Amino acid sequence: MRAFMRWSIGVKDRPWKPNVTVAAVIERDGRFLLVEEETPEGLCFNQPAGHLEEGESLLQATVREVLEETAHHFEPEYLVGIYQWTRPQGDITYLRFAYGGRLRGEDPGRPLDEGIVRAVWLTLDEVRACADRHRSPLILQCIEDWIAGQRHPLALVHHSATG
Repeated sequence: MRAFMRWSIGVKDRPWKPNVTVAAVIERDGRFLLVEEETPEGLCFNQPAGHLEEGESLLQATVREVLEETAHHFEPEYLVGIYQWTRPQGDITYLRFAYGGRLRGEDPGRPLDEGIVRAVWLTLDEVRACADRHRSPLILQCIEDWIAGQRHPLALVHHSATG
């Protein structure tokens, strides 16, 4: 009963836990696929990324998010890294699993997720030049890790389905 009461009191009074997110690092011809999205802070850039949903593996979540936000089919090939970041407001901590891979086709007529303005291909210099509009510092960090050759086997992360 006490645990339930703690959850019902409010966000500040609930037990802390990070938000698990996934992101895709996709490079083609020296350009990186980002999305421009509406946020409470205004239009920002991000990798195709989002929250892990109940019942999904991290890989399934990444494939889903890329399709929903860019209309591209993504095939993860590597784990780029695992990142922890707390917003400057101190209210939310994200635990991000970033995967690198390739695109396997596009659904050009597919509508993009609500809040996604467009998918855009940017060079590293262009990504750096718009850093003040990044949703988080993880965007550039993931790209720089990719460029540095950080590619770990997908088998590094295990998913055990229930049932």
